[in-house]
Amino acid sequence: MMSLELDQARALDLWRNVTVMAVRGEEPDLTARQLAVLMTVHLGPPPHTVRGLALALKVGKPAITRALDTLSRYDLVRRRRDPSDGRNVLVEKTVRGAEFLVGLGDMITSRAAELNR
Repeated sequence: MMSLELDQARALDLWRNVTVMAVRGEEPDLTARQLAVLMTVHLGPPPHTVRGLALALKVGKPAITRALDTLSRYDLVRRRRDPSDGRNVLVEKTVRGAEFLVGLGDMITSRAAELNR
């Protein structure tokens, strides 16, 4: 049976702790895919399109669309037609999405600090 290295176990424990904190909180409980899309939109350089997000995350466009449906419903991202090419849908940051990620970042840093004591 394979065992985890100490650093791997600590990293997974951090991830587990932050995930538990997130699901107990008031914020939306996002899937890993939804969170990956949200972070890509908010942390990567724009413009973002469904096609571009699918390529960046190496998943199909329907999976990105489903993730965006949820993220849009929570106002974590916004979709709008590209004025220069109506066939494209641009995916944009929102203040609510930035606030969500700041909160997540705070959870990660505070839990990491506790685990490093």
